[in-house]
Amino acid sequence: MSTAPGPASGLPVRTPRQQPGRHRRPEALTAPEGAPVLVLAVPGAPTAAALSLAEEVVSIARSELSGLDPRIAFVDGEDVDQDEFPGLRGVLDQVAAERPGEDTSAVVVPLLAGPEASVLRRIRQAIADSKAQVELTDVLGPHPLLAEAVHVRLAEAGLARADRARLFTVATAADGIILATVGGEEAAQAAGVTGLLLAARLAVPVLAAALDEDGAIAHAAEELRSSGSATLALAPYLIGPEIAPQLLHTAAAEAGCSGADALGPYPAVGKLVVTQYAAAVGIVREETSRAQAQ
Repeated sequence: MSTAPGPASGLPVRTPRQQPGRHRRPEALTAPEGAPVLVLAVPGAPTAAALSLAEEVVSIARSELSGLDPRIAFVDGEDVDQDEFPGLRGVLDQVAAERPGEDTSAVVVPLLAGPEASVLRRIRQAIADSKAQVELTDVLGPHPLLAEAVHVRLAEAGLARADRARLFTVATAADGIILATVGGEEAAQAAGVTGLLLAARLAVPVLAAALDEDGAIAHAAEELRSSGSATLALAPYLIGPEIAPQLLHTAAAEAGCSGADALGPYPAVGKLVVTQYAAAVGIVREETSRAQAQ
């Protein structure tokens, strides 16, 4: 299970095609002049793969919100090469120097599908230690778009049908899903909300379990099998950098099943980053503004 790499820095921003008619894609949002910097807080070990993934997420975000000023910052990047892997505290201090006196100079969006208390605690500490005026958003989930992303990753691995409307079968499709997250019981409970959405999409039972809770994955597998599921699949409810990829292989082996890839730079991840940022800044689509005014 490997996370798809993103583009090298400096590649053009994605430009989605506009669809004609009443089902056309809404126009991209536009950040107002002087809007706060978006700081994407990346968890896990600073690596080239994590940086590439974050760059792809930022590229998607910029295609969704024109005029965005995004920065990538590693939550645990203070003890590595800051030019290659900028740490969160250093990025926030740089923003403060660039934008002195602003009420909110940066909005920090954690690159997390669900709450991981230890990472969020380190993010809050970096914010408290910095000189910047910062607003911290919620994590990206739970959200229906993340259920869609998990479904796609399962389908790509041959563990689920691409959609329920199609009549063909997948011989290796799972009839029980373990939605794997990190962050202990709190994270597992939060992932359970997305799990319900995923269960509705796949019409199979889904149980959320934390990879960092002893025996949780094996227990979820046992519970699914005891309720009648014969073919299980491990579906990471993770963006990717949060844990070492080997831990997902170990968890799948523990559950005795195959597994899908982490969410990685799936388009919904970039869209949700923009959603959190836009909510913090107070940006709404023109269509929404007009509807509210009528």
